[in-house]
Amino acid sequence: MSFGAKYIFLVAVSVWASATMSLAARVDSTPQDVFDAMRSSFQPAKAKGVHARYQWDLSGPNGGQWWIEVNDGTYRIGKGKIPDPNVTFIAKDKDWVAICHDQLSGTWAYLTGRLKVRGDQGVARKLGEMFP
Repeated sequence: MSFGAKYIFLVAVSVWASATMSLAARVDSTPQDVFDAMRSSFQPAKAKGVHARYQWDLSGPNGGQWWIEVNDGTYRIGKGKIPDPNVTFIAKDKDWVAICHDQLSGTWAYLTGRLKVRGDQGVARKLGEMFP
């Protein structure tokens, strides 16, 4: 991936993460609070024609696995593992919440390895559009 594509991706992750947590901006929130807040921010029009599976693998005392499946303007969200995700986000629970609270920039967390993103980078960027 070129430097420009990486930069665009990092900005998208940062924007998505900070926007998501503005809905549940408590410092003591958990990853579950983040996913609960995402439910109210979904933009069906931005998800038209999108078929993607997102997986989160979060370690730590409030960690676990969560997934989102987007299918042509609709979505499902749940706990556990989804088969064949297009994108997987890996982090510690506290780091994920901090990123979503904009306490750590998404770019900084990604570049230092505190946030790992595996899979289709184009699909990863779409997440911020669908869940602003």
